[in-house]
Amino acid sequence: MSDTATITMANKLAEDCLAVQRETGEDRLFMEVAKVIGASSQTLEEAFLTAVRTRMAEQAARGFLKEKLNQHRAASEG
Repeated sequence: MSDTATITMANKLAEDCLAVQRETGEDRLFMEVAKVIGASSQTLEEAFLTAVRTRMAEQAARGFLKEKLNQHRAASEG
């Protein structure tokens, strides 16, 4: 298991990377960043990838829930 400092760094990098991805539209930027990290620290790379993937999964789930709610509301109105 990673130490607290590693997890903190990975979480911050994940947030920053996803923000750049949204702005630039480069949806695989996180893989490039992981490659840069992995050249020096496999531990940080793994923590970073976990942080990115969990955030991406949450975003996908929130999008799914939003769409479900929109569909429900549209069906209720019609």
